Amino acid sequence: MAVKLIQSSLEHAKKLIKERQCVLDQRDDWSEHQPSRTAENKLIREHGISQFRQWHLGEDDELPDHNKRRYKFPYGDFHKVHRCGVLTAESRAGQSKYFDIELAAAHLHGMLDELMADEPPASGGARVHSA
Repeated sequence: MAVKLIQSSLEHAKKLIKERQCVLDQRDDWSEHQPSRTAENKLIREHGISQFRQWHLGEDDELPDHNKRRYKFPYGDFHKVHRCGVLTAESRAGQSKYFDIELAAAHLHGMLDELMADEPPASGGARVHSA
C-alpha cells in the first residue's frame, strides 16, 4: 500500500480552520462525529469523489480514484473540521508510520489548539466555530 499525503486536502483543512469552520471537540468524540456511510455516499452522489477526497489527508495510490477506500485519514464531517478527527488521523498515521500525514495532522492539531486557547469553553463541552 502506497499511502501518501494529499497536499490539497491539507490546504483545504487549513483554510477552513483559519475561517473558523471547525468543531473544537475532544479526542474520543470522533466515533460519534465522523460521517456515516450514508453521508459519504450522499456527498459522492451529489458532489463527486473529488469532494470526498478533499476531506481526507491521505490516499492509497494503488486503488482506483473512484474507490472510497482509496482515501484515508478523514478529518471532518464534510462541513467543518473536527478536532477529534484530526487527533484520530494524527494518531493512526503515526501508528502506521505515515509520517508526512502524521506531521500534517499535527500541524492542524496545533492550529485547532491555538483556537481553543483563544476562547473560553462554552457550557456543554464542544465549541463550534463559524466565521
